[in-house]
Amino acid sequence: MVLPLVDEHKPKCYLCHDGFETIEELRTHQKATHADFFEENEKQDKREPVPGDVTVF
Repeated sequence: MVLPLVDEHKPKCYLCHDGFETIEELRTHQKATHADFFEENEKQDKREPVPGDVTVF
């Protein structure tokens, strides 16, 4: 079964998978509905290589 690609050009919220007409509507939705997720994950201070990561100088 093949599903049609309808509204693939519209932005989609990756947390709840709702589609929006414009990117501004998506930003408004994310600030209102998922504010707790974005506040919690906005600033990540700890930036270091993961164990087993190979760094080339």
